[in-house]
Amino acid sequence: MDRRRLSVVVALLAALAAPPPLASAAGKKKSVKNTAKEGAKTGGRTAKEGVLTFGRSVKGFFTGGPKAAKEAWKAGAAQTKRTAKAGARSTKAAAKGE
Repeated sequence: MDRRRLSVVVALLAALAAPPPLASAAGKKKSVKNTAKEGAKTGGRTAKEGVLTFGRSVKGFFTGGPKAAKEAWKAGAAQTKRTAKAGARSTKAAAKGE
């Protein structure tokens, strides 16, 4: 459960740590609104994956015991990590105005 909270906090901090918007060379203006929106989406998706991981782990515990729960947890944690990293990339792209 601590790992899930940590991933949500890291995703939100990544969104908040995005650099302030500056005008690019092509005249495009970067939007703080889009960056915040992407950061919120990342946090939501990561939280969802964390909850699903917890649920699958509990299900595994009751259907297959502690070993199955651990396997489900590790698989879910890997998926949560992939989701968070993908969200971080999209937040970074939004911060750059891409």
